[in-house]
Amino acid sequence: MTGDGLSDRLDIVDVCTRMCWHTDKREWERLRTDVFTGKVLVDYTSLNGGAPTELDAEELIAAWRGLLADLTATQHLLTNHLVRIEGDTALATADFQATHLLPNALGGPLWTLGGHYRFTLRRTAAGWRIDGLTMTAVWAEGNRHILERHSLERTKG
Repeated sequence: MTGDGLSDRLDIVDVCTRMCWHTDKREWERLRTDVFTGKVLVDYTSLNGGAPTELDAEELIAAWRGLLADLTATQHLLTNHLVRIEGDTALATADFQATHLLPNALGGPLWTLGGHYRFTLRRTAAGWRIDGLTMTAVWAEGNRHILERHSLERTKG
């Protein structure tokens, strides 16, 4: 399976953008069908420490769903896409800004994180899909505790 360079580049940028769109719209099934391969190598160590880990797409989506469930809204923006294609694999990078909203009595309602993503992708019968993502946090502003508060309240319940 091969495609022309411009079409592939557009499809790759689109699938990376869909990751953010479907997450913000809470379209969890669309993440599974339109964005990820069956297994995804995930690296959020710049934010959370630990080590990169390979997850089933369903596990990754369930983790995001749980983390974001009680937030009023999120907005993940991607820009400055760069794409390199080698046959049926690709590497894409993009800068991001992710804003999380949860009005609360314990601090500010917003937490915004900025940095960049590195995506690895594979061409499948259904099109380009993400099989790896590395998020590198560069800056943050606001109340990160809105996510931590959510996690603590879940474990108490």
